[in-house]
Amino acid sequence: MDIVDLQSFYSDDLGKVACKMITRTIGERWPDLTGYNMLGLGFATPYMQPFKDEAAQTFAFMPARQGVMRWPDTEKNCVALIDSASLPLEDSSIDRILVVHGIEMSHRPRDYLREIWRVLKPDGRAIFVVPNRTGLWARADKTPFGHGRPFSQNQMLQLLKDNMFLPIGWSGALYIPPSKRDFILKSAPAFEKFGLWARAGLGGVSIIEATKQVYALPPMQGLRKKKLKDIIIHQRDCGTSLRDKQDEV
Repeated sequence: MDIVDLQSFYSDDLGKVACKMITRTIGERWPDLTGYNMLGLGFATPYMQPFKDEAAQTFAFMPARQGVMRWPDTEKNCVALIDSASLPLEDSSIDRILVVHGIEMSHRPRDYLREIWRVLKPDGRAIFVVPNRTGLWARADKTPFGHGRPFSQNQMLQLLKDNMFLPIGWSGALYIPPSKRDFILKSAPAFEKFGLWARAGLGGVSIIEATKQVYALPPMQGLRKKKLKDIIIHQRDCGTSLRDKQDEV
């Protein structure tokens, strides 16, 4: 699924409802981002809008194979096209990382997670939104959640643990069927309320919050780490500017 498909989904009514339901859960886990910088990975920008004016800095990276679109729409761009296995950021530099349509779409999820671990601060937190393997949305290939590799809750928790993350919270979301019928869309809050109350494992996505474990990481010897060369994120729009020049580690 490329950037055109993603943009199309989040522009229609079903995508807007899905974004609203998931963003609400993210907001419950991160109620106050004042003073923090926030990075979005995959295609996270639809979910970052409510936090843009609250966080000290918000910006997003999108993978080259997916494509990129500017964000915010009416302000200076805070998005860059990157190699997901080599994030152009310093070690331990990011407070909050939101990953949506990222892990399940990656051909190298372990490398991807390793880079997220590297740039996350020791006291930082990451939220991973992934399709639930047992949910209806993982079977709906007309939505982004029906593409890539879905995960069961246990599979995702184990993947994070294997890559030196400590899961600290899990929530389900998207208990509504992936349907564009008006009745379904208007009933979305009721579906979500019931699904959360019943704690059913049938939500369309799993939302997992994790911190990094800060020991026993083997050295990354001989690996060239690319730095962002031409991206400048202006302080007025995105917080402190970032200007990284290409070097080697």
